[in-house]
Amino acid sequence: MLLVAVSGGIDSMCLSEKVRLEGGPFAIAHCNFGLRGEEADADENFVREWAAAHGVPCHVRRFETQAYAAAQGISVEMAARRLRYHWFGELCREFGYSGVAVAHNANDNAETLLLNLLRGTGLRGITGMKAAGFLPDPEFADIPLSRPLLGMTRAQVEAFAAEHGLSWREDCTNAENQFKRNKLRNLAFPVFREINPRFVETLNRDMERFGEELEALAAQNAPEGAPEGEKAENRIGPVWAVEEDYTISVEPWDGTQEVKQPAGMLILDAGKTGDFLEGRWESGDWIRPLGAPGKKKMQDWFTDHHIPACEKPFVPLLKSAADPHHVLAVIPYCIDHSVRVTSTTQEILRISIKNA
Repeated sequence: MLLVAVSGGIDSMCLSEKVRLEGGPFAIAHCNFGLRGEEADADENFVREWAAAHGVPCHVRRFETQAYAAAQGISVEMAARRLRYHWFGELCREFGYSGVAVAHNANDNAETLLLNLLRGTGLRGITGMKAAGFLPDPEFADIPLSRPLLGMTRAQVEAFAAEHGLSWREDCTNAENQFKRNKLRNLAFPVFREINPRFVETLNRDMERFGEELEALAAQNAPEGAPEGEKAENRIGPVWAVEEDYTISVEPWDGTQEVKQPAGMLILDAGKTGDFLEGRWESGDWIRPLGAPGKKKMQDWFTDHHIPACEKPFVPLLKSAADPHHVLAVIPYCIDHSVRVTSTTQEILRISIKNA
C-alpha cells in the first residue's frame, strides 16, 4: 500500500488522482507546517475533504516548523524538509506502507538543475532528481521514494487536471520572487521558453543522459568484485549536490548549548572567523583540519577524502579575508582548527545546508 504526499496543490492532486485511477489501495499524508496561518489550515481542510469524499485513509500532522528551525539552527525550508520526510518514514513503519510517492514534475527537475549550475555543482548535481530512490532520512533510508510525475511537464499536469475536472489549492507564495526557485520559475523560464518552447523536456533528457554516463563512469572505475549497486557510491566520493544552497547566521553563544551539530551543519567561533570570503578552491589553498597537528594543502585534503578532480572546483569554501588561501570551512564537511568553538566563545557562525 502506497503513501502519497499531498499538499493540496495542483501537482499533488494530479498525483492523487492518477494513483486513485490505477485502482490500488493507497493512503495520503498532509503536512501543515504552520507557516501560512489560515491559508495553511484551509489547505489541510481541503485535503481532508478530498480524502473523505474518495474513501482514502488520510494522515495529517501539524508541525512547529519555525520553532524546530530555531532550535536546530537551520533554515525553515530545511526544517520543513526534515520534518516531512521523517514523518513519512514513521508512517511507513507504523502502518506498513510499501513506500512514499511525491509530486515533483519535470519543471521542478529543470529548476533544480539550473539552481545547481548557478551556484556551482558536480557530476551528481547535473543529473537532477530521480524517479525512484529512497527517503532522505538516515533512520528510514531503506524506504522507497518515488516521483511518478517526473516525466510530466507543468503544462501536462495542468492539462490532466483540466481533463479530469480536478480542484486544488493555490499557494500564494508561488507568485513571490524573493526565493531563488520562484525567480527561475516566474522570471527566467518565460525567456527560456521563447528560445526553446520545449526547454524543460530538453533539460530533462540531458539530465537522464548525464545520469547514464555517470553510472557508466562509476562502473568503469569500480574495484573488481564491487556489487553493482555500490559502485557509484564507492567510487564517485562525496558530492555536494543538494537542491538548495547554504545559509550563514551569527548567533549568541553562552557555552551551554550542544556544540555537536547534525549532518549538514558547521559551527565556527564567529570572533575567530573575522571577515571571510565565500569561494572555491584555488592553488595554494590550505586548511588545518579540526584536531590535526598542522596545515594541509587543500589538494591533499581532497585526495584524502576521495573527492574526484572534477568535483574540486565546485566544493564551497569559506576563506579568511586576511589570508584568502586560508580555508576556514569546507562546506559541508569540516572546519579549520583555529575557528573551533571553545569556552571563550561568545558568538558562533552557523553554516546550514538547505535541502529544499
